[in-house]
Amino acid sequence: MEANSENEEPVSGEVVSVAHALSLPAESYGNDPDIEMAWAMRAMQHAEVYYKLISSVDPQFLKLTKVDDQIYSEFRKNFEKLRIDVLDPEELKSVSAKEKWRPFCLKFDGVIEDFNYGTLLRLDCSQGYTEENTIFAPRIQFLAIEIARNREGHNKAVYTSVQDKEEDKGANRGEPEKSNNGGEQEKEASESIDKSGEAPVSGSEGTAP
Repeated sequence: MEANSENEEPVSGEVVSVAHALSLPAESYGNDPDIEMAWAMRAMQHAEVYYKLISSVDPQFLKLTKVDDQIYSEFRKNFEKLRIDVLDPEELKSVSAKEKWRPFCLKFDGVIEDFNYGTLLRLDCSQGYTEENTIFAPRIQFLAIEIARNREGHNKAVYTSVQDKEEDKGANRGEPEKSNNGGEQEKEASESIDKSGEAPVSGSEGTAP
């Protein structure tokens, strides 16, 4: 983050306190309602930005981190038969599942920034972030599943649905149909990722979480 200029207002103590709290892993605090709310707001913003991205860019062109290949390879090596188009919560949250996921997640401690931050994960990847279709998951778990969904074509359904609706709207207005060029989409996706290789939690349209 860049330093504030002299003309900018100083950051309030309250904002600094919240920012510090969010820099801590989930196990560093108990059931503090203020912290839980801050985490929930951050997770929702993260979800909205990501869903907007896969709706506007063909997911097969997306690169979410610098180490997508490593994440995907480790994920499918450890969870070869895990169905990811429609997730079974038991495959993520049961005691046995957590035991299997734990060593996988810890492999990315120090590799992925904020690897254990709480994020929202869709159960059915053809649907949006509704209450019934959403569970809470560590960031590395989100990345592993969403990278696999993108590479294996499961998130294509969201992109196709949104693009079809846009084309229908354009046709109704008498606008010429827009062609989708893969190279341009890949460039757009690449430019949307933060320079560090990690997609920011918040930002302009077209950025990933």
